Amino acid sequence: MKELVLKKFAEVFGDAEGAKAYFAPGRVNMIGEHTDYNGGHVFPCALTIGTYGVARKRADKKLRFYSMNFEKLGVIESSLEDLKPYPEADWTNYPKGVMWAFEQKGMELPCGMDLLLNGNIPNGSGLSSSASVEVLTGFILRDFFGFDVTNQDLALIGQFAENKFNKVNCGIMDQFAIAMGKAGNAIFLDTATLEYEYAPIKLENAKIVIACSNKKRGLGDSKYNERRSECETALAELRQVVRIESLGELDEETFEKFASIIKSDVRRKRAKHAVYENQRTVRAVAALRANDVKLFGELMNASHVSLRDDYEVTGIELDTLVEEAWKVEGVIGSRMTGAGFGGCTVSIVKDEAIDTFIAQVGKAYEEKIGYAADFYVVEIGDGPVIL
Repeated sequence: MKELVLKKFAEVFGDAEGAKAYFAPGRVNMIGEHTDYNGGHVFPCALTIGTYGVARKRADKKLRFYSMNFEKLGVIESSLEDLKPYPEADWTNYPKGVMWAFEQKGMELPCGMDLLLNGNIPNGSGLSSSASVEVLTGFILRDFFGFDVTNQDLALIGQFAENKFNKVNCGIMDQFAIAMGKAGNAIFLDTATLEYEYAPIKLENAKIVIACSNKKRGLGDSKYNERRSECETALAELRQVVRIESLGELDEETFEKFASIIKSDVRRKRAKHAVYENQRTVRAVAALRANDVKLFGELMNASHVSLRDDYEVTGIELDTLVEEAWKVEGVIGSRMTGAGFGGCTVSIVKDEAIDTFIAQVGKAYEEKIGYAADFYVVEIGDGPVIL
């Protein structure tokens, strides 16, 4: 891939002299969905698919962007002196947002750059292509200009850019998983404190399989911000009777004791998901440590049910993929992953069942939904690197 992106860079920008190639992964969250902005735990891992970039400093303040995923758009020009979001060139808002965020945090960019990207994360899949681009951009800026920032800082800067520049009220999970990825491990992250530990994913004779629904969704205009505000209101109601900073601080018993203080049934369901999902995540990681992959799979299944019934972010596409997965012998667990309303499911499937799983679930999905899903057998990879 390095040769391919360097060759394309030379083609688009005249030559590749002085250009460097980079990679940042995508991520999948194994369990702990919609808990990250509720002060709970998440359990994501970086993937070996992600975003490749080639970048070169310029002598001026100009920015030139090119994406091999959106070739029809051609080269999109901008400038460090005019860093603001443009709705019509929306993919460039991610790298520009990070450049803007660096400057907001007092790190002035001395010159512009030519930047070419090529992602092999399916577009709109919910495997965090936007966060991958953000972390990649921050990683390039650090390498180019020697800024004193850690990988964890890169995650926080990426989140800041997405929240303030792109106006998507996301939590920290995506950027953190990508910036801090470690091959063979998922990251058990407490989003309230940013305390984390690596937990090895040992799946004997089984693999992680991602099914992409191919239903496109836009995060900013989805119900994501609505869910977030429902949880914030529920938290404010609960705080009248219990001293907490986030829903992630509650266990199931305490929640049930005070749930009636939440005035709306809908908000009560949203808060219940946040509390129960957080506890499921803690239990799932403990199960993995005890080599109880079966229990981990059961908790994945329960997570999907909660996202479907209490949080209501699944939709017919994701429900079909998961419900068909549950019918296949050799599936240890399956759930939607990401923000929902389209995107992907993640399943743990025994090696001998993978072909059957892809054929059977794929056939049922196409018959019911009218178009095909795509399947990826994935490996857990490292964080961003210079190629």
